[in-house]
Amino acid sequence: MTAATRRRAGQRLGVLGLCLVLGACAAPTSAPVAPPRAPDVAPAPTLPEAASGFVAKPARDFARHAVSAAHPLAAEAGLAVLREGGNALDAAIATAFVLGVVEPQASGIGGGALLLHWDGRRLRAWDGRETAPAAATEALFLRADGKPWPMREAQRSGLAVGVPGAVAVWSAAHAQGGRLPWARLLAPAIALAEQGAPIGPRLHRQLSDTPTLRDDPRAAALYFNADGRPRAVGERVRNPALAAVLRRIAAEGAGAMQQGAIAADIVARVRGHAQRPGAMAPADLAAYRAVEREPQCVDWRERWRVCGFPPPSSGGLAVAQTLLLGATLPAPADEAARLHQAAELSRLVFADRGRYVADPDFIAAPGGRWATLLEPGYLRSRAALVGPRSLGEAAAGEPGGPSTLGAMRQPEPLGTTHLSVADAEGGVVALTSSIEAQFGAQIVSDGGTGLPGGFLLNNQLTDFALAPNDAQGRPLANRAQGGKRPRSSMSPTVVFDRASGPGLGQPVLVLGSALGPFIIPAVARVIDDVLARGQPLDAALAAPMVASLNGPVTFVEAGRLDDALLAALRERGHTLQPLALTSGLHALQRVGRGWRAAADPRREGEVRGD
Repeated sequence: MTAATRRRAGQRLGVLGLCLVLGACAAPTSAPVAPPRAPDVAPAPTLPEAASGFVAKPARDFARHAVSAAHPLAAEAGLAVLREGGNALDAAIATAFVLGVVEPQASGIGGGALLLHWDGRRLRAWDGRETAPAAATEALFLRADGKPWPMREAQRSGLAVGVPGAVAVWSAAHAQGGRLPWARLLAPAIALAEQGAPIGPRLHRQLSDTPTLRDDPRAAALYFNADGRPRAVGERVRNPALAAVLRRIAAEGAGAMQQGAIAADIVARVRGHAQRPGAMAPADLAAYRAVEREPQCVDWRERWRVCGFPPPSSGGLAVAQTLLLGATLPAPADEAARLHQAAELSRLVFADRGRYVADPDFIAAPGGRWATLLEPGYLRSRAALVGPRSLGEAAAGEPGGPSTLGAMRQPEPLGTTHLSVADAEGGVVALTSSIEAQFGAQIVSDGGTGLPGGFLLNNQLTDFALAPNDAQGRPLANRAQGGKRPRSSMSPTVVFDRASGPGLGQPVLVLGSALGPFIIPAVARVIDDVLARGQPLDAALAAPMVASLNGPVTFVEAGRLDDALLAALRERGHTLQPLALTSGLHALQRVGRGWRAAADPRREGEVRGD
């Protein structure tokens, strides 16, 4: 198979490919051509986050401040705020609002966000994860016959829509640490929605890959021509309803999303879904609150302190586990050994994630502390499982003693967006935002304006286990419950140099990514490549990915590894699944007194700064 053929095959893979990983469905395999090669898994169709090319993007250095985001117009909005005297938090919020206009398939005010903010003195973790309606039960996604809805049907439904938290968390963070007026931060997004934002190549490709979006008449009018084809690349799309909603948020704050006409329309769309209505009520939106949590920080390789997001995100724990496990093992002898080790560590991490991690307000950590998953003795015992051949599917460890919980195994969508910002005073923000799958639940709310257009609602509740128990009847930690926040993979991360000052030290790396569960190995890989291996930032973002989500296959980024490396992985017992892993990494690295900024070459993001 040529590299081009592998690339085309990888671009056809998607949720069905993830079914293979997590044991939720079966797929044919090709026969081995010669021992000891393991069979490769046959390609499966359609990525939820469609691939849209690979364009080399050299890193750029800036002396004062910098923004790296998934769309050039969003990065420019953030830079404009910094130039006006706004801090990193102000710029991040402005950037995020613009992304909801120009990259609506990935994020927006109908979804949620996790945000790390370092103001030069303190690191704060702001949780804007969506919540399940109070009326939700463990049977949220079960049909009348007791079996769960298929994932794609569950996603495209009112059942899947969680109470949005993005605006609430940006507002709460801004109230604590913002500098410019709130309304100023929404101005660029309002202008783009009002005057028209151009359809980018990535959005056009994803519209082409999502014909079901036309089933929502507001989405059809907004993004498609009368003949059903997506609007052309470069065509400006005006969104009067979204502009009106954003003006209300600018004037009234986050409360505009939680009560009144906007909240009423969200509830009506959710409850009015024709096939699978949800149970969201006005009281659910009125009661929503962003939560400030304690950042998940660990010391790594003596010099660095890696800080990520705690549960309900699995990102902070899983990235920390990956890095700490790797630090206990001997350095790999060559590239094949390094990729093998990365896949095996990923298996171990996802085994623990699948059993233990969920909303901490509903589920106790193993042994009563999440730190049990990071204790040196436990990590050494887990790392000892890594050998010369693949483990296949790994079992979860038992850091807190025997567990009665089952292991969650189901497909996971690959959406989301990430942005990283640094200001001239040393403040930084890592912000990951999402509406979950591509175009979320494929339901558009006009916010009760009666105007054309609107914003997409999330399908975040399909991050819960669709069935509350595993095949042995054991309860799953991440099962649906009223008021609960679904587990996330979002991994906004700030790495500090402990040698650079008291306390945490100074931030030296600010990053995060998109792509569902693959966010975790992507972020861990970049941290290790840049800080432990000394790789250039842009090279680290562009490096091909190899990862396991703890299933029968090892994912390899389609078309990015040569035949010798693929053969070496097969010889180590890996069954390979090519996938177009459009990771969406956006990162900043401290260089002297300035910042080096890089954007993922797999998407259309760019960097801006001075």
